[in-house]
Amino acid sequence: MQNVPLQTGYDKSVVAFSPEGKIPQIEYAREAIKRGSTAIGIKTLDGIVILSTRQIPTKLIKAKSIEKIYQIDNHIIAATVGMTADGRALIEKARIEAQINRTIYDEPIGVETLTKKICDYIYLYTQSGGVRPFGTSLLIAGIENGKPRLFETDPSGAFFEYEAIGIGGLRQDIIDILEEKYNENLTIKSATKLGIEIFKSLNIKNIEIATLTLNNEYHKE
Repeated sequence: MQNVPLQTGYDKSVVAFSPEGKIPQIEYAREAIKRGSTAIGIKTLDGIVILSTRQIPTKLIKAKSIEKIYQIDNHIIAATVGMTADGRALIEKARIEAQINRTIYDEPIGVETLTKKICDYIYLYTQSGGVRPFGTSLLIAGIENGKPRLFETDPSGAFFEYEAIGIGGLRQDIIDILEEKYNENLTIKSATKLGIEIFKSLNIKNIEIATLTLNNEYHKE
C-alpha cells in the first residue's frame, strides 16, 4: 500500500505559519493572481495610464462585459487581477471609503490613504479562522496634490508604490520591459503606446485602457 503523507494542517489555516515562516493560504492567493489577467500601470508627466487584459474563454462572450478597470472617485482609478469576485468586492469597499471621506471631511480621499485602508481591510482576512485571503491584487492610481501616484496591493495586506509596474500573470515579463523602456518624461499618449507595444510583444490582443489626467479627466476604452 502506498504511503499517504501526513497532513500538517499548515495549508488549511490562514492563521498558522508553516515551518518556513509563511502562511500557505496567502501563497495560494498569490498563485491565483499569477493565473489571472495582467495589468500595467504607468505614471506620466500629465497623469496616469492603466492597461489591462481581458481573458475571453469563448468568442460567445462580449468583450466589453469583462471589466477590469474601475473609477473609484473623480481622482482615483483602479485595476484588478486574479479572482474577479474578490476584486469587485475590494473595488466596492474602495468606493465606499472614498464616499465616507467626502461625507466626513468634505474633501477627496488621498490615494495613499485609500490604499492603506484597503490593505488594512485585506489584512483582516489573514488574521482569523473561517475566512480566506483575497485572491486578487489591485493597482490603485490617482492624482494627489497635483501629482500622479501608483500603488500595488498584495494579499498579505502589504502595499508598494511605483513609477510603473505590471501585475498578474505576466508580471515579471512586463517589469523587465518597463525597466528597460520606462522614463520619467513619458506622457499619457506615449505611455499608452508603450503599454500597447508591451502587450503586443506578449501576444495579447484584448486590452482595456483607462487614463486619468492631472485635471481628473477620466477616459476608458
